[in-house]
Amino acid sequence: MANSELDRRLTLFPVTNIVVANMIGAGIFTTTGLLMQDLHNPLVMLVLWLVGGAIALCGALCYARLGAAMPEAGGEYTFLSRLYHPLAGFLSGWVSLIAGFSAPIAASAIGCSEYTFRAFPGFSAAILGPGSLNEAWAKRLISLLIIAVFTGVHLRGIEFGSRVQNVLTILKVLLIAGLIVVGFSVGHGDWIHVTSGRPFAFSGGNWQTIGLSLTWIMFAYSGWNAATYIGSEIKNPMKNILASLLLGTGIVTVIYVFMNLFYIYAVDPQSMEGVISIAGLAVGRAFGPGLDSLVSVLIAFALFSSLSAYIILGPRVYFAMARDGVFFRGLATVDVTSRAPSRAILLQGAIASLLVLTSSFDQILTYMGFSLGIFPLLAVASLFKLRRMRHGFVPAGGYLLIPSVYLIAGAMMLILTFFERPLESSLAVVTVLTGIPAFRAFQKRPIPESKETDGTLE
Repeated sequence: MANSELDRRLTLFPVTNIVVANMIGAGIFTTTGLLMQDLHNPLVMLVLWLVGGAIALCGALCYARLGAAMPEAGGEYTFLSRLYHPLAGFLSGWVSLIAGFSAPIAASAIGCSEYTFRAFPGFSAAILGPGSLNEAWAKRLISLLIIAVFTGVHLRGIEFGSRVQNVLTILKVLLIAGLIVVGFSVGHGDWIHVTSGRPFAFSGGNWQTIGLSLTWIMFAYSGWNAATYIGSEIKNPMKNILASLLLGTGIVTVIYVFMNLFYIYAVDPQSMEGVISIAGLAVGRAFGPGLDSLVSVLIAFALFSSLSAYIILGPRVYFAMARDGVFFRGLATVDVTSRAPSRAILLQGAIASLLVLTSSFDQILTYMGFSLGIFPLLAVASLFKLRRMRHGFVPAGGYLLIPSVYLIAGAMMLILTFFERPLESSLAVVTVLTGIPAFRAFQKRPIPESKETDGTLE
């Protein structure tokens, strides 16, 4: 027997962990070298990481207001459906199914397998024998296995899944903190690197460089809105949604700034430029090349934790859509024992596995980056409508400033990303547009009168 009610079981601590785990992923381990290639100035880059954290905090404050007003599962889907039109909400959920959650799960799983093989280069040969084809498929199979294992973990319910998530997140943060502390205390480096870059003029085309750099940085900060996707399962949502978003985003901002300080301390700006595996380079310079394997394990572990967080969040969006009668009806069922939206979790795992089999890591990341920037802008803009609907709900002081900062920054990044990567950006737009006929098709289905379903996936 299954029904369509989620229970409020999560307190502030596990929700904050989910936010932190959702944010700390591939971005902090891959973007710094690319940023330095364009900026050539470590100090400017550090300032931009702080600016990115400030933008994320603005978004978190806005989403906390929305989440307190509508403490339900679904995130942008719920906000846009209630404040604009069901079509707007559906399109955000439609994009989330592929680009918002399934794609990050696939990317994290591929990243885990890549860094696992880098840490243990003899693994493939020992298990499968020599041959690049075998190794390539071995990585894909490991990625699929990781997705399957964590899908199984979260099928057991939010309490068990959140306990696993708590452990993964705590260990991940401790590992990163340990790397920072040990790196500064006993690692080899030089603080002169902070000021040894080229001069940077805030004029002309350099503003475009700043905009593009912030686009990369905001990819690393994505996930600051995570708590709003599980609003139906958070105790005291008026308090805990706001606290978890601010705490999680603040913690991650501090971690990111200190991680970049460690990179800069260990590596001179010229050597850093264009290096994607920046953490490995920094540890190699600070402690010697023998610790490259340790860093690879660290990165794999970080992606492991992020993947788990995505598997928790995404199905709550599909559950909310199905509950409202605009998606496969069976996805609105909740397992009577685990209290988890089990069919939504399985669907997401299947899509993520398909992406692993058909796409490369960089293709997934590029497509995902543009897609994730669209609907948060609409959600933040909906605060103005919420204020008109509920006069006095949002305090007047600072009300215009915080959403406006996020909206202006987000719009600029989308425009710059489109001109920089038109193909992947266009594919993201096409994904949104294909949701329109899908919405019309689902809309023709009758909405279930009862909260109980027959358990079939239609």
